[in-house]
Amino acid sequence: MEHLKPLRLRCFVQNYDWGRSGEESTVAKLFSLNSNSMIDPDKPYAELWMGTHESGPSFLAGSETDGLDGVGGDGMCAVSLKSWIDENAGAVGEKVVEKWGRDLPFLFKVLSVAKALSIQAHPDKELARVLHKSRPNIYKDANHKPEMAVALTEFGALCGFISLEELKGVLVGVPEVVDLVGHAEVDQVLNIKEQDGEEKAKAVLRSIFTQLMSAGKDAVFEAVAKLKSRLNTENKVRVLSEKEQLVLLLEKQYPSDVGVISAFFFNFVKLNPGEALYLGANEPHAYIYGECIECMATSDNVVRAGLTPKYRDVQTLCSMLTYKQGFPEILHGIPVSPYTRRYLPPFDEFEVDHCCLPTGASAVFPASPGPSIFVVIAGEGSMQTGLSGKDAMITDGDVFFIPAECEISITAAFGDDFTSGTLQLYRAGVNSRCFK
Repeated sequence: MEHLKPLRLRCFVQNYDWGRSGEESTVAKLFSLNSNSMIDPDKPYAELWMGTHESGPSFLAGSETDGLDGVGGDGMCAVSLKSWIDENAGAVGEKVVEKWGRDLPFLFKVLSVAKALSIQAHPDKELARVLHKSRPNIYKDANHKPEMAVALTEFGALCGFISLEELKGVLVGVPEVVDLVGHAEVDQVLNIKEQDGEEKAKAVLRSIFTQLMSAGKDAVFEAVAKLKSRLNTENKVRVLSEKEQLVLLLEKQYPSDVGVISAFFFNFVKLNPGEALYLGANEPHAYIYGECIECMATSDNVVRAGLTPKYRDVQTLCSMLTYKQGFPEILHGIPVSPYTRRYLPPFDEFEVDHCCLPTGASAVFPASPGPSIFVVIAGEGSMQTGLSGKDAMITDGDVFFIPAECEISITAAFGDDFTSGTLQLYRAGVNSRCFK
């Protein structure tokens, strides 16, 4: 098989309104370094995209080499990563081509979140095909979108439905929910018993959640106003719960939005740096704050129903959800070398490595049957391939495409102090279990 060399990439930024502004955004800093552009202090920088999706494609950097053959210099050329892969046999590996075609099966991102993203879910493949065919202007592709977020900072998210017992507590303690869904729906939930079984619990949860999300604007406006007034009053005589404090924060960001009240139905997850959360198809979630590395199947399909000024597809969202209940699994990464931890979600399309190298230390990433993308988050050092034997200097903001069957080694620079010598990078690749 033809052996190809690493490629330096120029990547795409998304300026969604929920992103962090200017210098406060890691996405802005990385994009500025990656593209040699100035940061606009008044513009939100939400997502750095690294991959082949048409909504934010990566391009090969200019043709001038800076150490490694095939690693570009500072200029931008008109060759997209997707078109280059299509023209270069072996770029993604035979097994990837057999399963997903000649393209990257994953999309890699960095996120900087200043305010809550929409309450959303991503369709499975069957539903994605239907949605894309019927409304291609809204649902941009026919692929599913399982995803994983690895926290760079403390990272807050709503994820999945709370347990049945917790839900009963909400219905007793949050009268504004009762105002919107009615006593009959509430009584159905309160009368569910453990022996009734999981499917009955899911059916009742689906009914009450659909009723809540379908409530009229006037009723929602009144209920949110009542909730806000009640919590602000009670805050003077007791300490509000974390969920209640979150609800007040969401109300400031999205006044009179049904998502403010529906937040009571979801688990509030707070990740510490280095912890990860994965989300399968048809699972509800909303990122709230913080910065993370995100990886997903190559798709941009999002079905929204709250906390957003964008198009809401309430009927589709409520009909597609799994209605699983309980707290989600948190991943902490598995050590695969002295300086590298691997996050393995239950999805074939991707895995993520975090490599943190102290000054002067090195890590080897063995040749893989599939492709990888590397992003340098902090520090500087050098990259070497077994093919060229040459070193290329790397620093924060650098992004590389590593073809299949290409081994590389990374070494952190020697700095004047340990902080300046620390090199942090993340790698996305096809889930290694696919090659066993």
